[in-house]
Amino acid sequence: MKNKKILLIALIPILLIIIFVAFGNQEKVITDLTIKVERGPFQVEIYSSGELESESSENINIPEKMKDRSLRIYELTITDLIEEGTYVDSGDYVGTLDHKAVEERIKTMQDELEKALTELQDAKIDSNLNLSNQRDQIINSGLDLEEKRIVMEESIYESPSVQKKAQMDHDKALRKYEQDQNAYKLKREQEENKVTRKFINYRQISDQLAELEVLFNSLEIYSPKKGLLTYYKQGFGGVTKVGSRVTQWSPVIATIPDMTNLISRTFINEIDISKVKLNMQVKIGIDAFPSKELEGQVISIANVGQNMPNSDAKVFEVKVKIFGDDPDLRPAMTTSNVVRAMTLQDTLFVPLETVFSNDSLQFVYRLKGRKPVKQIVALGDANENFVLIKAGLKEGDELFLSTPDETKGLEYEGLEIYAQMLKEKEEKEAAEQKAKKEFEEKNKKPQLPPGVTAEMMRNMQAKPTAQPN
Repeated sequence: MKNKKILLIALIPILLIIIFVAFGNQEKVITDLTIKVERGPFQVEIYSSGELESESSENINIPEKMKDRSLRIYELTITDLIEEGTYVDSGDYVGTLDHKAVEERIKTMQDELEKALTELQDAKIDSNLNLSNQRDQIINSGLDLEEKRIVMEESIYESPSVQKKAQMDHDKALRKYEQDQNAYKLKREQEENKVTRKFINYRQISDQLAELEVLFNSLEIYSPKKGLLTYYKQGFGGVTKVGSRVTQWSPVIATIPDMTNLISRTFINEIDISKVKLNMQVKIGIDAFPSKELEGQVISIANVGQNMPNSDAKVFEVKVKIFGDDPDLRPAMTTSNVVRAMTLQDTLFVPLETVFSNDSLQFVYRLKGRKPVKQIVALGDANENFVLIKAGLKEGDELFLSTPDETKGLEYEGLEIYAQMLKEKEEKEAAEQKAKKEFEEKNKKPQLPPGVTAEMMRNMQAKPTAQPN
């Protein structure tokens, strides 16, 4: 009995070894999450963030007098502006422009006005003196003429030579009298013009001073209508606020938007802009109200791209009309826009989580038998959750949603797909280089004179040049 117990104890380790050898080499059971490739309708969507703004709004501009260039007030600083988002009524105070620049200009014009008045008064005095002297000369010339006339009449009893001399003196005095009269007329016109110019200069300065005083009294800005006041947006990030300068060419101080007519202004990356078309439907979310979901439509697509701040990326401005009216919405609220670019009715697609990258190579972990393999795939358009499969998979293929535990030593399948992708890329680059070269060569060709065709130029070049004798 004792020997049997010893034998049984000795057999237990042997049985364990046999069980390990028999079952230890069996394949490991796959426990990773997998999903099958689906075929069906696919919605291509483009995602972007935007900002609410009114499609139509009334601008609060600089005073009208500031647009008068003769006043030489080209820009003013905003020294006070009520808080953005304030509800204002017609005639309510909005802000103030800097009075200092206008005050300095008024002081300068007052000095110029005083100087102009002095010059006008001096011109009048000089004119009176000059004309008085001229009138004295006419009186003297008249007296001299009368004297010469008396001498000429008394010379009838004298010799002919004396009579002739008396006649000549009379004629000379007459000419002098007539010349003095004509000179007086010209001098009077000259003095009148001089005084008139001084008066016009004085009047212009006086009018400018009056206009400056009107401008000075209009530097406090008031609302033209009832509504919600918003600061004026100047492109990427620029806002007109306290400290900003307003000019004749940038006259907007603030805006009062029409809250019943809102749009979302967004920017689409240059890679996706070709997919966006007018009248496409857009799903709009409001970051401030996550539960709200609005509908809209693309109404405007910019023809020219622009650089994002601090980035080399090119984007295109797109405006989306928001349907309906919501009292909770405010200008400048951030929106999440989903443009429904297109719907494909019958295509393969997989979750984005199943796709992995290695440099320029995209692949998935496909279940082949009971083992994973790295399957190379060619991808198409994508939306928020799924991506199209152009090549490499078929409907029903089972894919891993995450990297499997055992990936060491796995080889790629579908290398021919990657080779085809490289070939298509090279062909595309070659076509682009060819088009670029043709464009450059075309631009290098000499421009023909007006009315001269290429055929005429060839005929002229073919004619032999005449040799001189």
